[in-house]
Amino acid sequence: MDFSKLKIAIVHDWLPVIGGAELVLKEMLEVFPDADVYTLFDFLSDEEKKELGIKNLNVSYLNKLPKVQKYYRKLLPFCPMAIEDFDLYDYDVVLSSSHAVAKGVITGAHQVHVSYVHSPCRYAWDLTHVYLKQTGMDKGIKGFLAKKLLKDFRIWDYRTANGVDQFIANSGYIKKRIYKVYRRDADVIYPPANLDRFSICEEKDDFYMTASRMVPYKRIDLIVSAFKQMPELKLKVIGDGPEMEKIAEIAKGADNITLMGYQANEVMVETMRKAKAFVFAAEEDFGIVPVEAQACGTPVIAYGAGGALETVRYEAGEMKASSGVFFEQQSEAILINAVRRFEALDGAIMPKACRANAEKFSIDSFRKNIADAVEKALDAK
Repeated sequence: MDFSKLKIAIVHDWLPVIGGAELVLKEMLEVFPDADVYTLFDFLSDEEKKELGIKNLNVSYLNKLPKVQKYYRKLLPFCPMAIEDFDLYDYDVVLSSSHAVAKGVITGAHQVHVSYVHSPCRYAWDLTHVYLKQTGMDKGIKGFLAKKLLKDFRIWDYRTANGVDQFIANSGYIKKRIYKVYRRDADVIYPPANLDRFSICEEKDDFYMTASRMVPYKRIDLIVSAFKQMPELKLKVIGDGPEMEKIAEIAKGADNITLMGYQANEVMVETMRKAKAFVFAAEEDFGIVPVEAQACGTPVIAYGAGGALETVRYEAGEMKASSGVFFEQQSEAILINAVRRFEALDGAIMPKACRANAEKFSIDSFRKNIADAVEKALDAK
């Protein structure tokens, strides 16, 4: 199909940094290069927006609030109104890339709305109670107000699912969550991994690594705590964020743990190539970083839940076909046991098997699948 004859809008929740969701946006713009982009917040430099392929960016009025970069995540109650304020009436196709509110844009019967869902908004649905406890808003007046706001958000979020013509989930795990929350079926299109950035390395150094934004659900605290109890095993940690101070406190006195903070892509990739294994403790919707690790020929020790069950291959009794091992609970003891099991394998997981598994998540596959999904939705209109 010749998409150049169509007027297309891509709606993305927000643009704070270039992360996994933004790389999905980049590849959407490779397929639909003339699309206009709409977002609530934009904190990217002009160079970063150029890197993503954004030509025409429309940003909500919330972005004009003073010093909004410091507190934009706390503005969730105001985001539904702001996303509905975008006037998309003149577009033929609206493609939303949503993990919070983007799917809630208003569209008409003459339009096709395809929503690529990274996740139904975690802190409003299944992680509500975890979120409230972690932020200290589970009790008292603050807790009452927070619960009321999240309840109102859930009502809005469920209602706006009716405005989506075609749902796409970024994993089988998210497909199940979309049905659980919205009672809608979804096709699965895995996010794109730029495998060309990574080359396989078969000679590994004697250290483990993890890399992530330092936010609670990524469970970097669990990984660091576990390795602190294994002083003979080295761990390198790449990343920064709100929990950095907490992580540093946990790692204090552990000579085997190196907190590297934020690192340039070149350092990140080279560390990943040389690592004995990548440790991943989050219950992630998809999780692109474990795929990138495997593209380097690096096995993954992953929490066996969420998207990791689809991105990491484990074949009991056939480790040469595996790309990692799983641990069953987010606990120090269980993670330590998984690391010990990996150590006992003594290199049985082959770098070439890891790379082969990663190839399933290529950019070319994503581009073809997203184009086919939009064409399918247009044909069904």
